[in-house]
Amino acid sequence: MSAIAVIGEAVRTRGFGLAGAIVYETTGSADAVRAWEKLPVDVAVLILTPAAALALGSRTASERSPYVVVMPP
Repeated sequence: MSAIAVIGEAVRTRGFGLAGAIVYETTGSADAVRAWEKLPVDVAVLILTPAAALALGSRTASERSPYVVVMPP
C-alpha cells in the first residue's frame, strides 16, 4: 500500500498525521532536506509547505520522486 507524507513547518503539517500521513515537521531548510532523504520508498504522494518546497528545489523533479503537491501560501 502506498503512503502519503508531509514535510514542513509544524503549524501547517501537524493535522495531516490525524489522517494517517507520515509527517516530518521542520524548522528550516536543512530539516526539509533531511526529511526528503529519509522518505520511505512507498510514499506515493508528498505534500510540501511552500518553505519546504523552496528548500528542496529541484530534488522533487526526479522521475523516482513521488507525486508532489505544494500547499498554497
